[in-house]
Amino acid sequence: MLLPMNDKQFGFWKMRRSGSSNITIANLLGISRQAVSRALLVMDERIDATLREMAHANQIAIGKINAERGILLGQSIPFQTPAIIFVSEKHGMQVWYEHDGNCGTCQRYTECIELLWDYATELGIRIEKTADPTKMAEELFTKVKVLV
Repeated sequence: MLLPMNDKQFGFWKMRRSGSSNITIANLLGISRQAVSRALLVMDERIDATLREMAHANQIAIGKINAERGILLGQSIPFQTPAIIFVSEKHGMQVWYEHDGNCGTCQRYTECIELLWDYATELGIRIEKTADPTKMAEELFTKVKVLV
């Protein structure tokens, strides 16, 4: 199941994840609070189902899920390492495995830094500026785990 990133319901979900209440979303968009609540329930179900599908596809045993935040914590069965699956507004659904990377020689160095900064910003989490994506990821995901 793909998440409808351009869908109105996904927009409500992003607003709620950013801290807006249902009544604030309703007032901003000129709709009823009940309409927002119903849309968020549907979106939470979609996100939960998509996180579970991603976990299954990536052989990740599920530990905890927070559909309101779009986060799944688990354990990779083949890699025997903690894993996190998360929804990023800018980057879509992402799977991240805890590991000590050799970031200095990795071709995806810049991409990882950008993804981590963007995701931290989406969640309103402050992380220290560093040139090491592995350290950034450790700090970010330590803070993300508290949200679940």
